[in-house]
Amino acid sequence: MAGAIRHTLRLMRAAFVFGREGAFAGVDPTGAPPPAVFILRLGRLVARRDKASAPNRIAAALSKLGPSYIKLGQFLATRPDVVGTEVARDLEHLQDRVAPFPQEVAVATVESALGAPVSAIFTSFGPPIAAASIAQVHKATVRTPDGEKAVAVKVIRPGVVRLFRRDLETMGFAARTAERLQPVRRLRPVAVVNELARSVALELDLRMEAAALSEMAENTRLDLGFRVPAVDWERTARDVLVTDWVNGIPLADREAIDAAGHDRPALARLLIETFLKQAMRDGFFHADMHPGNLFVDASGAIIAVDLGLIGRLGPKERRFLAEILYGFITRDYMRVARVHFEAGYVPPEQSVQDFGQALRAIGEPIHNRTASQISMARLLTQLFEVTELFQMQTRTELVLLQKTMVVVEGVARKLDPDLNIWSASEPTVRAFMTHALGPAGILEGAVDGIGRLGRALVELPDILDRGERLANRLEEAVVRGFPLAPESVHAIGEAEAKRARLGQVAMWVAALALVAIAVSVVY
Repeated sequence: MAGAIRHTLRLMRAAFVFGREGAFAGVDPTGAPPPAVFILRLGRLVARRDKASAPNRIAAALSKLGPSYIKLGQFLATRPDVVGTEVARDLEHLQDRVAPFPQEVAVATVESALGAPVSAIFTSFGPPIAAASIAQVHKATVRTPDGEKAVAVKVIRPGVVRLFRRDLETMGFAARTAERLQPVRRLRPVAVVNELARSVALELDLRMEAAALSEMAENTRLDLGFRVPAVDWERTARDVLVTDWVNGIPLADREAIDAAGHDRPALARLLIETFLKQAMRDGFFHADMHPGNLFVDASGAIIAVDLGLIGRLGPKERRFLAEILYGFITRDYMRVARVHFEAGYVPPEQSVQDFGQALRAIGEPIHNRTASQISMARLLTQLFEVTELFQMQTRTELVLLQKTMVVVEGVARKLDPDLNIWSASEPTVRAFMTHALGPAGILEGAVDGIGRLGRALVELPDILDRGERLANRLEEAVVRGFPLAPESVHAIGEAEAKRARLGQVAMWVAALALVAIAVSVVY
């Protein structure tokens, strides 16, 4: 009871801030439960009178409510399926900038996390150069066999774990209450808060970001023109992350890029190719590629930092992405439609032909425009609207991918306003398709299939044994005087027959697998 009262008071404060900022101005109260209608009307009474748009007012309210709500807004920016495309686009600009915490607090956190005085860990430890809701970054130096080296030290904000836990509990209380009062199928508030909690939990452990940097470095070690800073594992812990210092020009600083003599159109193409390689080849991509996280070094290579938010795609999703892009590049809209259905993203009762027609309505106007007018952001937004119309099931990883592609395209277009997104994408997409559909891709699929078959064969005796034990228990029940209904007796007979057939199939599968392995060894 006491917890509910605390949550209610916190929510009343949040509702007042939202109302004061005018965030309720565009909300239609029709069909809302009485408490929500009351809050909406009260919010409109206390709202400031200005000309700001509704999304901007939402961002302003979230900023005033503090770090947890800023993180909520940034998270919702990746979920246009929940808040709508317009609101999500505006929330992308939500600034995660807060006042830095004192230097002595950062020093104490580092010493506690690493178990040694700062002077023994670093030869110098400077003041914060950037501060956000979860952590802040300091520039420091360490001693190496070759001399001193500059490093970036990311330090977790003190008390942030407790703060986020408290606010997430309140958000969870609000989500559960909303679903009890009126189930909201589209918004699914409890699922959204749970997903946010998982995302924040990963960001609050800086070892997870270190692991993401390490994995990204391994995946891209042979890629010319892209890298991430190396992790100093000896000086990294849950609350501290140390990486190489990045000497580069922010990708948003076009004047400095020009002054340094870099080729901006080449950088734009490199950025597009890099992201597509991460998504399609590796299935592991940087999901926060805004200009503040991207730099260009003296050699013209792109350096990415801050891997607190990453995305993953399985083999099916990677193939799905490549097929869609390739279909739009080649204007084969029925191919794109069939891929959606084959992947199970569109319900089978929908029409493939109608879906293909809708995709053509998206693709043709874009292809008829000049190169500088083609927009991946517009295409993906329209594609999202169409798939929603055809009841396409929302997949979080695909929504995050869509959001990241839009951001990457925006950064690339600022570097080169005349960038042709299709010509920049085609080499990478075609290379992936050639690999996936060629002998190498088929062999990889076969090896994966044999691996799954091997695991199934290992588990098969267990399955058969469980079936036999079940049949024996049922037979014992009959002997002890617990008669079974005719349908149960029939079910036992069927189970025995299936077990026998399964055993025969297993023998044939094992024999064929041995033949396949023998052939592969010989040839």
